[in-house]
Amino acid sequence: MRTVRLAVAAAVVVAGCGAAYFYKDEISRRLGIGVAMNAGGAAAAAQPQGRRGRASPGGPVPVVLATVTPKSLPIVIEAVGTVQAIASIQIKPRIDSQIVKVNVAEGALVKEGDLLFQLDDRTLKAQLGQIEAQIRKDQSQVAQARRDVQRTEELLAKGAGTQVQRDTAMTALKAAEAQLEADEANRTAVLTSLTYTEIKAPVSGRIGSITFKAGSIVRLSDTASSTLGTINQIDPIFVSFAIPQVLLPDLRAAMAKGEVKVNAIVTDDIKQPGAMAFIENTVDPNTGTVTAKARIANANEALWPGQFVRAEVILGVENEAIAIPSAAVQLGPQGPYVFVIKDNVAQLRQIEVKRTQHGETIVGKGVAAGETVVVDGQLRLVNGAPVAPRPATGEQSRPATPPRG
Repeated sequence: MRTVRLAVAAAVVVAGCGAAYFYKDEISRRLGIGVAMNAGGAAAAAQPQGRRGRASPGGPVPVVLATVTPKSLPIVIEAVGTVQAIASIQIKPRIDSQIVKVNVAEGALVKEGDLLFQLDDRTLKAQLGQIEAQIRKDQSQVAQARRDVQRTEELLAKGAGTQVQRDTAMTALKAAEAQLEADEANRTAVLTSLTYTEIKAPVSGRIGSITFKAGSIVRLSDTASSTLGTINQIDPIFVSFAIPQVLLPDLRAAMAKGEVKVNAIVTDDIKQPGAMAFIENTVDPNTGTVTAKARIANANEALWPGQFVRAEVILGVENEAIAIPSAAVQLGPQGPYVFVIKDNVAQLRQIEVKRTQHGETIVGKGVAAGETVVVDGQLRLVNGAPVAPRPATGEQSRPATPPRG
């Protein structure tokens, strides 16, 4: 009996499948499947790989549109930069001595020429006194030698002296003058060393940690640990960033015409203006980028050495630029593309992107002024799909409030 039941069930299934195949066209017509599949097949042929599918079997796709409008836009290169001090100078002693006074606090803002540290100068002043006394002695000897030379010349002229006496007196004069010059040079050396006992700020900036305090012994030979502090010049300040080598000709051309403006963006509300300072003289072969630096005004100290900021390099202004919202641009295997709407039908269009800035994409080829592109709803779109424009989020009209009776 079981075998008979299985045979009957199999016969019913075969008969049902045959009937379905025989009436497949009628079933497709009643359910609307054939039309949707035909439309989807025609549309899919025009899609890039990854964008193929049925052409809106559920009806028009709701989308948000934007009109392509030409506008004047700045030509901007955006990069991530690092803030660098224009000068970072380590303060070190130039003589062996003891610190007697520290005139600056850690982290203080200093000006060029401010006295920072005072070293013990008593030994040098004593040496200076000895040398000045020796110089006075040398000056007296020189004066005496000149008088001796004068007397020997007078005696030689009268025939009472000899040429040997005159030459001996002249030699003594030259020796005395040489000793005077040597002692004067020693005095200059000691005076120079005395200036080293007063350590002044070589540049204006902000000093960091002070590792030595009053009473500390500092030695010139301790090159590794004798840094008293470090001054960073921070106004103005450098912002260093890397740009792709393909943009190097444009940047150099802009700099050849005049000053190229640069903005260092700390936050959305804080922008520090400045200008390009220089471009590095080589391209990094590992990254294909070139390092550039901008000099930025920093009186408010919004920029700090080592800080990461965004940099905007403004090369000029492009008139009649074709700009579309960046949200409209999609990426496919053949490159970027957009959906252009004509007669409420989506057309997939490959585009050439020139640059992207401030949420807008400047297009070189692919769309024209006055055309309409989709900025929201692309995920359900295929080439040739019907669309139903809708307002952007937040722009829908609010329902009217019924009057109170």
